[in-house]
Amino acid sequence: MVMQTYWCEHAWLPSGVAEAVEITVGSGRIVAVETGQPSTGEVLAGLTVPGFANAHSHAFHRALRGRTRGDSFWSWREGMYELAERLTPDSYLKLARATYAEMAVAGVSAVGEFHYLHHGPGGRPYADPNAMGEALIQAAREAGIRLTLLDTCYLAGGIGVEPNETQRRFSDGDATAWQDRVRALKADDNTVIGAAIHSVRAVPRDQLSLVDNGGPLHVHLSEQPAENEQCLAAYGVTPTRLLHEAGALHARTSAVHATHLTAEDISILGSTGTTSCFCPTTEADLADGIGPARELADAGSPLSLGSDQHAIIDPLEEARRLEHHDRLRTGQRGRFTGGELLTALTNHQSLGWGLAGAIMPGAAADLVTINMDTVRTAGAAPSQILLAASAADLARVIVGGETIAKNGVHTRLGNVGALLAEAITEVYE
Repeated sequence: MVMQTYWCEHAWLPSGVAEAVEITVGSGRIVAVETGQPSTGEVLAGLTVPGFANAHSHAFHRALRGRTRGDSFWSWREGMYELAERLTPDSYLKLARATYAEMAVAGVSAVGEFHYLHHGPGGRPYADPNAMGEALIQAAREAGIRLTLLDTCYLAGGIGVEPNETQRRFSDGDATAWQDRVRALKADDNTVIGAAIHSVRAVPRDQLSLVDNGGPLHVHLSEQPAENEQCLAAYGVTPTRLLHEAGALHARTSAVHATHLTAEDISILGSTGTTSCFCPTTEADLADGIGPARELADAGSPLSLGSDQHAIIDPLEEARRLEHHDRLRTGQRGRFTGGELLTALTNHQSLGWGLAGAIMPGAAADLVTINMDTVRTAGAAPSQILLAASAADLARVIVGGETIAKNGVHTRLGNVGALLAEAITEVYE
């Protein structure tokens, strides 16, 4: 085993921030961690933290940045559908690879891709029914980050509504056909195959219990008041209660957004150990609202963070907004400690990656070093760096022991901005 030693000026360990930390890495994992060590090995100046987990992504939405229109979530959705109509497996690969590269330079070591763009125009399957999913698997590998492919069951255009022309690209017809297609997807050393219920709007009640492959299970939950209203009108219960009755809420489940919840909803999510995935920059951009993050955490629901539609790809900004949005909602400061924000930022367990997201022996060697002397971070205490730094302040990103990015440049793919411009131009040509 070839060993690599890093000496960290500061490192955020499970016990908190420590100084003069030596980290030994071998075969993609952390072998040893020692504090108070003399400077040896490769120096990582600044604060080194675990790699970030982007728990909720729609890679193709990246092409909407700076191109949206409309006055509501629902009008925004129409623009998203128009974009979805343009994509092919080849253009999807290029766009996803560039998007994942942008995540890599922002410190992401694993992404949960909520994947529902399955078929060709009109819902016609490709020769390989998983061509679009395979494009995502290839894109993540080439970008140097791990992927949890959350293959999404999306059957209806609304409760009791047939899919429209675009939505037919998302639909397998029923959950049994979805199962048959997903079984052909294979996990590997860089890929976990999970599942997702798009929402209670898109999966009928009698199909909900069929959407689970034993891995991570994610679901859009109560993102918009209209979703709650439609569910109550059709079924007489909230979306959370409906999912609970279907057996879909448990420790492998992540409820994405979890914005418009009742007290009972919060209790259910906490008692089942369901993770609540907040996407603050998207929830702000789409005017979704601010969910009860502190109450969910206190009830027993672990928190995670995602960039969702990628209006911004900056995990540090997502963590900061988790705190700031809760301050705005409650009028109180200090809603989360720095350690709690880091735990949400590095929640790889919600993506099925086991021992990752911590600087400790046995964990994946995912390290992100934050410069402490930029115009944003100079003078900040290391323990409060999450409230000051941005993705622009990252000096080094290491995933599985390999340096993926240095000072904003991807070591494999080069200038990420150029990659994105080329991929997005091709989509809209």
